[in-house]
Amino acid sequence: MSQYQQVRNNLIDMLEELDERLTKITSDVKHEEQALEQDFEEQATANENDQVLDALGNSARVEVEKIKQAISRIDAGTYGTCASCGETIKPERLAAIPYTHLCISCAEKPA
Repeated sequence: MSQYQQVRNNLIDMLEELDERLTKITSDVKHEEQALEQDFEEQATANENDQVLDALGNSARVEVEKIKQAISRIDAGTYGTCASCGETIKPERLAAIPYTHLCISCAEKPA
Protein backbone atom coordinates (compact mmCIF):
# COMPACT_ATOMS: atom_id res chain seq x y z
CA MET A 1 0.00 0.00 0.00
CA SER A 2 1.29 3.42 -1.00
CA GLN A 3 2.40 5.83 1.69
CA TYR A 4 -0.40 8.14 0.57
CA GLN A 5 -3.13 5.57 -0.18
CA GLN A 6 -5.33 6.81 2.68
CA VAL A 7 -4.87 10.40 1.50
CA ARG A 8 -5.84 9.28 -2.00
CA ASN A 9 -8.98 7.59 -0.63
CA ASN A 10 -9.87 10.74 1.31
CA LEU A 11 -9.38 12.86 -1.82
CA ILE A 12 -11.69 10.56 -3.77
CA ASP A 13 -14.29 10.93 -1.01
CA MET A 14 -13.91 14.71 -1.27
CA LEU A 15 -14.44 14.49 -5.04
CA GLU A 16 -17.65 12.52 -4.57
CA GLU A 17 -18.94 15.03 -2.03
CA LEU A 18 -18.12 17.97 -4.31
CA ASP A 19 -19.77 16.22 -7.25
CA GLU A 20 -22.98 15.84 -5.23
CA ARG A 21 -22.77 19.51 -4.22
CA LEU A 22 -22.24 20.61 -7.83
CA THR A 23 -25.18 18.53 -9.00
CA LYS A 24 -27.41 20.18 -6.39
CA ILE A 25 -26.14 23.66 -7.26
CA THR A 26 -26.71 23.07 -10.97
CA SER A 27 -30.23 21.84 -10.27
CA ASP A 28 -30.96 24.88 -8.09
CA VAL A 29 -29.61 27.36 -10.64
CA LYS A 30 -31.65 25.74 -13.42
CA HIS A 31 -34.73 25.84 -11.15
CA GLU A 32 -35.43 22.18 -11.90
CA GLU A 33 -37.38 21.59 -8.70
CA GLN A 34 -39.06 24.96 -8.37
CA ALA A 35 -40.07 27.32 -11.19
CA LEU A 36 -39.24 31.02 -11.11
CA GLU A 37 -41.75 33.25 -9.37
CA GLN A 38 -43.96 35.54 -11.42
CA ASP A 39 -43.32 38.50 -9.11
CA PHE A 40 -40.43 40.69 -10.33
CA GLU A 41 -39.11 41.28 -6.80
CA GLU A 42 -39.04 37.55 -6.18
CA GLN A 43 -37.27 37.06 -9.52
CA ALA A 44 -34.65 39.64 -8.53
CA THR A 45 -34.07 37.82 -5.25
CA ALA A 46 -33.84 34.49 -7.08
CA ASN A 47 -31.35 36.03 -9.51
CA GLU A 48 -29.15 37.19 -6.63
CA ASN A 49 -29.33 33.71 -5.11
CA ASP A 50 -28.37 32.21 -8.47
CA GLN A 51 -25.31 34.44 -8.59
CA VAL A 52 -24.23 33.24 -5.15
CA LEU A 53 -24.82 29.62 -6.17
CA ASP A 54 -22.85 30.17 -9.36
CA ALA A 55 -19.91 31.53 -7.37
CA LEU A 56 -20.08 28.53 -5.03
CA GLY A 57 -20.18 26.22 -8.04
CA ASN A 58 -17.15 27.88 -9.58
CA SER A 59 -15.26 27.55 -6.31
CA ALA A 60 -16.19 23.86 -6.08
CA ARG A 61 -15.05 23.26 -9.68
CA VAL A 62 -11.66 24.80 -8.90
CA GLU A 63 -11.36 22.60 -5.82
CA VAL A 64 -12.31 19.53 -7.90
CA GLU A 65 -9.49 20.29 -10.32
CA LYS A 66 -6.98 20.71 -7.49
CA ILE A 67 -8.06 17.40 -5.98
CA LYS A 68 -7.73 15.61 -9.32
CA GLN A 69 -4.23 17.04 -9.71
CA ALA A 70 -3.31 15.85 -6.20
CA ILE A 71 -4.53 12.34 -7.02
CA SER A 72 -2.42 12.43 -10.18
CA ARG A 73 0.61 13.47 -8.12
CA ILE A 74 0.01 10.56 -5.73
CA ASP A 75 -0.23 8.17 -8.67
CA ALA A 76 2.94 9.65 -10.20
CA GLY A 77 4.85 9.48 -6.91
CA THR A 78 5.39 13.25 -6.68
CA TYR A 79 2.78 14.01 -4.00
CA GLY A 80 4.26 15.83 -1.02
CA THR A 81 6.96 17.55 -3.05
CA CYS A 82 6.67 21.29 -3.65
CA ALA A 83 6.05 22.02 -7.33
CA SER A 84 7.99 25.27 -7.04
CA CYS A 85 11.14 24.57 -5.02
CA GLY A 86 11.19 20.77 -4.93
CA GLU A 87 11.37 20.58 -1.13
CA THR A 88 9.19 18.21 0.89
CA ILE A 89 5.85 19.69 1.96
CA LYS A 90 5.40 19.34 5.72
CA PRO A 91 2.90 16.65 6.76
CA GLU A 92 0.97 19.22 8.81
CA ARG A 93 0.36 21.31 5.69
CA LEU A 94 -0.71 18.25 3.71
CA ALA A 95 -3.08 17.28 6.52
CA ALA A 96 -4.63 20.76 6.47
CA ILE A 97 -4.75 21.13 2.68
CA PRO A 98 -4.37 17.67 1.17
CA TYR A 99 -4.49 18.95 -2.41
CA THR A 100 -1.78 21.57 -2.00
CA HIS A 101 1.15 21.49 -4.40
CA LEU A 102 3.27 24.14 -2.68
CA CYS A 103 5.18 24.20 0.58
CA ILE A 104 4.26 27.01 2.97
CA SER A 105 7.27 29.12 1.98
CA CYS A 106 6.42 29.03 -1.74
CA ALA A 107 2.69 29.50 -1.07
CA GLU A 108 3.40 32.69 0.90
CA LYS A 109 5.50 34.24 -1.88
CA PRO A 110 3.73 37.00 -3.79
CA ALA A 111 2.48 35.92 -7.20
